[in-house]
Parts: sequence; structure tokens; C-alpha cells
Amino acid sequence: MRSLLRTCPLCEAVCGLTVTLDDADRVVSVRGDRDDPFSKGFLCPKGASFGKLDDDPDLVSTPLIRDGDGFREASWDEAFELIAAAFADIPSSSTALYLGNPNVHTVAGTLYLPALIRAMSTRHLYSASTADQMPKQVAAGLMFGDPLTVPVPDLDRTDFLLMLGANPLESNGSLCTAPDFPGRLKALKARGGKLVVVDPRATRTAAIADQHLFIQPGSDAYLLFGIVHTLFDEGLTDVRVEVAGLDELRAAAADFAPEAVAARTGIAADTIRILARELSAAPSAAVYARIGTCTAEFGTLTQWLVDVVNTLTGNLDSPGGAMFANAAAGGVARSRPFRLGRWVSRVRKLPEAMGELPVATLADEIETPGEGQIRALVTVAGNPVLSAPSGARLDKGLAGLEFMVSVDRYVNETTRHANVILPPPRSVQSPHFDFALLQFAVRNYARYSPPLVALGDRPSEAAVIARLAAAVSGQPHAGTGEASPINVIDELVIAGTLHKAGMSERRDELTGADTTEQRLDLMLKLGPYGAWNDGSLSLKTLLDSPHGVDLGALQPRLPGVLRTASKMVELAPPQLLADVTRLREGLASTAPAMVLIGRRQLRSNNSWMHNVEGLVGGSNRCTLLVHPDDATRLGLGEQAQITSAAGSLTVPIELTPTIMPGVVSLPHGWGHAASTTQSVASAHPGVNANVLTDDSVVDAVSGTAVFNGVPVTVGPA
Repeated sequence: MRSLLRTCPLCEAVCGLTVTLDDADRVVSVRGDRDDPFSKGFLCPKGASFGKLDDDPDLVSTPLIRDGDGFREASWDEAFELIAAAFADIPSSSTALYLGNPNVHTVAGTLYLPALIRAMSTRHLYSASTADQMPKQVAAGLMFGDPLTVPVPDLDRTDFLLMLGANPLESNGSLCTAPDFPGRLKALKARGGKLVVVDPRATRTAAIADQHLFIQPGSDAYLLFGIVHTLFDEGLTDVRVEVAGLDELRAAAADFAPEAVAARTGIAADTIRILARELSAAPSAAVYARIGTCTAEFGTLTQWLVDVVNTLTGNLDSPGGAMFANAAAGGVARSRPFRLGRWVSRVRKLPEAMGELPVATLADEIETPGEGQIRALVTVAGNPVLSAPSGARLDKGLAGLEFMVSVDRYVNETTRHANVILPPPRSVQSPHFDFALLQFAVRNYARYSPPLVALGDRPSEAAVIARLAAAVSGQPHAGTGEASPINVIDELVIAGTLHKAGMSERRDELTGADTTEQRLDLMLKLGPYGAWNDGSLSLKTLLDSPHGVDLGALQPRLPGVLRTASKMVELAPPQLLADVTRLREGLASTAPAMVLIGRRQLRSNNSWMHNVEGLVGGSNRCTLLVHPDDATRLGLGEQAQITSAAGSLTVPIELTPTIMPGVVSLPHGWGHAASTTQSVASAHPGVNANVLTDDSVVDAVSGTAVFNGVPVTVGPA
């Protein structure tokens, strides 16, 4: 037995783990790392199940090649030869790449997927981002010039937190990296601060709040505009940063008085005015909104207005307000302002954002004949059949592709259609550094976890992706040593980065067990705390500090992080003002009689954690939450038939007064198929909520799928 340290890769909280391995390199126990300066020993049920996920007997361990209706095991060489031959016959314009949520939690996902994207040379790039957080990143891009410059609430110092559409007591937080989010919220209250939660459900987070407000799903932008109107109307603004567009913003808010938005939101005008006054009067305050507001009809407007309120109340870039993390290895700053819609999708003309197209149109691009129709698809750690809208269309479309490759640990609802499945190694065999998530952390911090267990004869996940990039682009993909695809990629990146920094002669100073670690060393040394940038941080620093390094509280960073053309915070981007017209037209609309929302579950993360017995059952069940009054009115029994414009489902109901009348809720990521090899998941299938999601309805600005506020009818099964 031996105990080793690593970061948990299962959600956005980046908690430190102490992992005990037996002599066969199997995980026998997991506990929180009490010496981690950020997570301080916090551990959730997902993290406690790290070993069960890592040692799942249903994991794919060797390449699989389609053989009739099933698969056969193959060598790595055979698998890549087949991929290279298939992609040689298909033009790049007819190939597509889909990236799933787990990629953000891996070193390989951050460092090597860009090489795969370049190698495929296609505009058909899709990811889970347009089923999740893209509205926030588009809003940040338009306001601050960089979609990765995302303000986060300074949780540990704020006096007032207004939270919309987020449930961190179950999700552990999102686009706000904060281990022990529950403890941080309780500390806020203990120091005399106030927490207000706005949500159509009285969630576990709402249960600890000082105030919970029910809101009509999809109307968060109206509430925030009501607050903005009040701040202007009552002279409560206190702008402390350089801004552009203040007069245009004031004009846009004119029609959204609290009295005008009260009926649309279900929140009284007096309550909206009080919220505005409290946000203005608090010594420090922050507004934070997440997936419930992103995956709605006006998702990008909502995320814009979140930071408009933070700015107008003097809380943007201010301690206790909404601040910008300063990640130790955050990458190279943008040289040009963010641009939205540089191209559009072939079929529906939906806008590009951050180089990708909305996943809501992936099925269109597979089904619709013509030049550029998708004929071959690569998926990496993704299951869009369950996570994307209109999953049934995608399921059918994937079955008709000429060729499909999946880098994945499972034969799941999506990868069962692949011609080749390439499995990454176990998590304990992979290094870990949170390149992406620490850009949204509530405290500056860094931690690196080397692999706990040797790879043996398996390639690393990074090597798999690098070799795949070579194979799909017709490059040599079977080299070894310095000629291997991963080393070729790494040496090009290292040389280019050093040249740009004017440090080409320092190549030999980089340390690390392999070129992946050398790239991390380079990023750390050139980063804001780096040994080559007036600091001391390097890979060696992190290896010598396996519990992690505390880099201090968030500090003001404006105007330095701005990449807007004006070098100011843009409060009135034209693309957002244009969509305000659509929002204004909705003031007079009547809410549907019944709408559907999603929900997060404590022991679940999308579709990829349902194959562990301890993470299904109990509260982690696929049920339809219904208010008792609605159940009585609709004559519901143990099951209900729920129907939308896109489809219909029969699902067990769960009566609860915690959901507002007129709203029902299904969890995301269920609907597991019996034809997969995930034995636990297929024994607890649930239903796929995205059968009800209409992929023709998207947030107009970002193209993000609308999962919340979906009109439905509900009746007895």
C-alpha cells in the first residue's frame, strides 16, 4: 500500500486528493488532501468514487474496430492505419470534430486538441460548450475583448452574493472554480454577508440562502434589466472602471422598469428594486449566474447583464466583487479583440463562436446533402447523443456516417457508432494540471499531479491524440522517439513559444520527464509568477510542493486584461443591443402553462458518471420533479407523459414543493441504451431529456441550445 497525491479530475472544483493504491496499482481508498491550500480536505461523493471510476471493469482498454454489429480488439498500429486510410478518401470540409466536457479536465485536452483541430482543417468543430457555457464566454469576449477573461465572484471576501440559475451545493460550482463551494457560502453568511438565490427550484443551495426567489424559467435577463433600470433611475450607479457605451446602455434599459418586468419574471417590482438597492449599498457585492441562465433563450444577454450590474455597482475588478483570476499557466494573451460570427454554419447559418459552431446544428450538417456535408466524425470524450439537443436525430445520423473515430473510455450511446474506438489510459496513469479551470478560480493557485502509475505498454492520452492528428492529416503517424507525433508537436510548440518570447537559447533549461512536462514548465516559467518573468514558479516548484501552491487572493487586473479595441469595458456591444429588441418584444408575451428545466445532481456529471453503482440510485435518479398542486390538477399518478414540440417521454414523477408550480424538471445525461457495454448505466437507464429539446431553438447571439424554459404538456402516462 502507498498513498499518493493528485487533483480530482471529476468536476470544476479542482480538489486535492490523497489516493491509496495497493500493490497491483488499484485505488483502494480516496480522501481529501487536508494540506491542499485551496481545497483543505474537502471531498464530495464524486471524488470519493474516483477509484471506482478509474477501475471500472467496463472501461475499454485496447483499441476496438467495428466488426459487423459489434467490435473486435485490434492493435494500435492497425487502428491508426485504418483511420489514415479512411480520412485520405474524405475531404477535410466533410469531416467534423466533437469535443466533450471531460476534455477540460485533462492535460491532453488542453495541450494536444489544438493540434488535432489544426490537422483536421475543418470548420465543422463542435463541443459541449454550446450546450453549456458559451453565452458567458461570448458576453465576456464582447465586453472585455477575450472570451477567457471571465469575472468570477470573489467568494471569500464578498458581502452580498446574488446567484441566478446555479446550484453549487450539487454541482460544486461552474465557471467559478471554488473547492468547498458550500463551505465558502456558509462562511459568507457567518461573517454577516447575505446570499440571495434566484431559481425556479428551491435547490439545496437555495435552502441555505438568506432569501430565495422563484423566477419564471428563461426570464433572468428581464430581472437583471429591471435591476439595471433601477440603478439608473434611482441614481445608484458607481462605475469605477473605464467604460464605453454607458449612455447606450441607459437607453436600452429604459423600457425594462421593475413594474414592466414583474409579470414576465414572477418577481414583484418592489423586490426587484430592493435587490438593486442592496447590491448598490453593500460594501462589496457580486452577481453570479450559471447553466440555468446560459441554456435559455436569452442566455448571452443574461450573462452580459450580470457583469453590467457588477460594473454599475462599482464591484467589477474590486475585492469582494467580480474579479479576474491570474492563472499560473493561462496561455498567451490575445493580440486582437474577440470577434463573433466570423463564419456561419452551412445549413442554418448559425454563428461561429471561439472557432466552433453550435452543436444544435450538428444533426443538420450530417443529414443535409451538399458540398461540406459531414461524412466523417471524430469525437473525443463526448456523448452528444445524450448531451446535445434532439439526440434521436443524432443517433440516426451517426449510424449513417461513412467513418467515425472516438477517443473514449466507454462504448456508450455515441461511440457505439464508431468504426474505431481509441481508449485513453486510466486516470491514475495520466498527469493532471488544470489549465482551463484555474482561469476561473476564486483564488490564485497552482498544483501539478504527475502520473501515479506507469503507463506500461499503453500510449498516453496525449500520444493518442497527437498520433490521431497525424493520421487524419496524412502525416507519418507511427514514428518513435524524437520522430513520434507527440514529440514533433511539442518541439514545434516549444520552439515557437521560445522564439516569440525571444528566449530560443533557453530550450535546454526546460525540465520534465517528457515533452509534455517540458511544455508545462515553459508555460509556468513564462507565466505571471514564472521564473522567467520576475517570479520563481516552475515545474520544479510544483513537484516540490505536491499539495499545491497558494498564489494569493484575487487582485484588480483592469485595464491590463482588456483586449477590446477601445481598451475600455464595453457596456453596450452592438451584437447584444441588437438582441435587446427581441427581449423587449417578449415583455408582452405570456409564459406557457408548463415549462421544462434541467437539474444538476450531486453524484453526477453529465452522462459519464452513471456506470458506478454508488453514484446511481438514492437522490441520483431520473425522475420528473412536479409540484403537488400541478400533479393534482393534471391527475398524475406514478408516471407522467411529457411532450414538447420535439418529442415525448414517459417518466416516473417525484412530487416536491421545492419546484414552482407550472415548472417540471428532468436531470441531464440519462437515457442510457442497452446496446452499450456500460452495465450499471444500462441497468439504470432513465430517459434522455434531450428527446424533448428542440434543436431549432437556440440563443440567438451564441447559438447555444435552449434546455431551460422548454414549453411542454404533462399528463397521465
